[in-house]
Amino acid sequence: MKKILIILVCTWFSFPLWAFDHAHTHYASILAGSVVEQGPRAQVNYAWLKDHVSTLDQYLSELQSVSLDEYSRWSKQQQMAFLINAYNAFTLKLIVNAYPNLNSIKDLGGLFSSPWQKDFFTLLERIHNLDSLEHQWLRNKFAEPNVHFAIVCASKGCPALKQTPYIAADLPAQLQSAKTRFLSDTTRNRYDAQTKRLYLSKIFDWFAADFIKAAGSVEAFVADSISQNALDQQVIQHQDAKITFLEYDWSLNKTP
Repeated sequence: MKKILIILVCTWFSFPLWAFDHAHTHYASILAGSVVEQGPRAQVNYAWLKDHVSTLDQYLSELQSVSLDEYSRWSKQQQMAFLINAYNAFTLKLIVNAYPNLNSIKDLGGLFSSPWQKDFFTLLERIHNLDSLEHQWLRNKFAEPNVHFAIVCASKGCPALKQTPYIAADLPAQLQSAKTRFLSDTTRNRYDAQTKRLYLSKIFDWFAADFIKAAGSVEAFVADSISQNALDQQVIQHQDAKITFLEYDWSLNKTP
């Protein structure tokens, strides 16, 4: 009996005392309260978020409580959803800490410093910055180009922040939806059939290698989402359209 008890105790302590909430419930309440969707775009009510920062802090604490060992046992989609939500949630925290005394996330950097390289949180037992989550973890470990439309850098030029978290069970559809949504926003991406010219976000310039690896070319990657016209898609797909990269809007994605 004593031996059985020892085995049960050892088994108990070999697993986390609580399971991580893969529904990201506390984050869901933050997004529902702070994100205002406007078609393919979205704004964040940072004043509301500042009043409810305790809920955001609770969610960030849940993220930081996950050990690297626990994370390693999750499915690929659980891991990716975790990292995407973490990137966006820690970005919200970075902004709300300084709000309302900023007009852009770039205000949090300096001549020789970047807000994306600021080590301000711990995750998976390591000190991190936003760049390390994006480049060393999300881009390097998953090679999923649609992640560029899921992570949001608190700027109007970025893809829109969703009103709901990314969830493992729905992740492929959510990422495809994020791509379609971003490419349907004609203020950031559009195709002029008369001049055969693509006007694209600088995201497609900065991370061209990721899109080329996935589809063979930037044009082929965007063709099915930037136009609903089959003939236009064919022109774009075959790289018969010229690309102009639009100026990126770094102003804060805040509600008026």
